[in-house]
Amino acid sequence: MTHPVPDPAPGSPGAPPLRPAARVVLLDPDDRVLLMRYDDGPPNGPHWATPGGGLEPGEDYPGGALRELAEETGWTDIDLLGQVYERGHTIEWNGRIVHQYERFYLARTVVPRRAITGVEAMHAADTIAAWRWWTLAELDSTSEVIWPQGLPTLIRNALAPGTAVPPT
Repeated sequence: MTHPVPDPAPGSPGAPPLRPAARVVLLDPDDRVLLMRYDDGPPNGPHWATPGGGLEPGEDYPGGALRELAEETGWTDIDLLGQVYERGHTIEWNGRIVHQYERFYLARTVVPRRAITGVEAMHAADTIAAWRWWTLAELDSTSEVIWPQGLPTLIRNALAPGTAVPPT
């Protein structure tokens, strides 16, 4: 069970430092989404999340999203289709509490259930315990903690006809 950390307004006295981050909602041709599992202790707790992470100094959000995706998967042939979501939340990162502001970008791979290989050392260093492709139905019915909450709805909205982000 996750134990949420109170989320003071960023920039207010006593607020945790801001950590900008970018994440990728990566879909395969059958609209499965790639998620990484983290077996964190409190306050984060075990959870599944889209590939991504903190920006490096001077890096923009789309560049950070693609860099993080390449680091976590080894893939450098993915293009972002557009931003689909943003949020802020307070988490533990690298032994301290931070307020992470995240932008999420939709992307696709043409390979169904594409395998991740050659990045095992990076996964160990980043505490990625597992990865898998999830269908929207699996996300709807799982009791696992998925970040961000409401990911299946976010994906359905991004793929809906007439949205600004094309489904390819």
